[in-house]
Amino acid sequence: MPDGAHEMPDDAAARITEYLEDRHQFLSWLGFTVEEFSADRLVGRIPFDDKLTNPTDPPTVQGGVASTLVDTTGGIALRPYLTDPVNDGIATITLNVNYLRRAAGDLVATAEPIRAGGSVGVSYIEVVSEVPGEGEKPVAAGTGAYRLFNSERPDEEADPE
Repeated sequence: MPDGAHEMPDDAAARITEYLEDRHQFLSWLGFTVEEFSADRLVGRIPFDDKLTNPTDPPTVQGGVASTLVDTTGGIALRPYLTDPVNDGIATITLNVNYLRRAAGDLVATAEPIRAGGSVGVSYIEVVSEVPGEGEKPVAAGTGAYRLFNSERPDEEADPE
């Protein structure tokens, strides 16, 4: 875990979770839920749904769904490193996703921040799912670099110039 996580307000994780699960239209449509949220990891889930599958036998989850989960969890995992974890912004700079196996069940991603600087953060993300004939296994792994838009800290004084 990188240094620099801010003390999140007591309700911050709940507020962020509520937004992602209930008010973010795309993630809500996917059925995205947050299962764990702390300064050192975020676990998120997208449940298996036929509307998200490829036309294969058995049906497998389309790769873009896993990529969305990698991107979303990787960015949200960096929120504790923002000055204001609820209101400050994050934007994806680069995203690398390696697809390892076909996914045929819920997608569960675990994202861990590996670097958080003043303006850029990086997360490592692994996605697991049921794999046809193999049980639960990693189906994707990725890294994301994210621009961190930190607000000024109240204790920082503006440059007098």
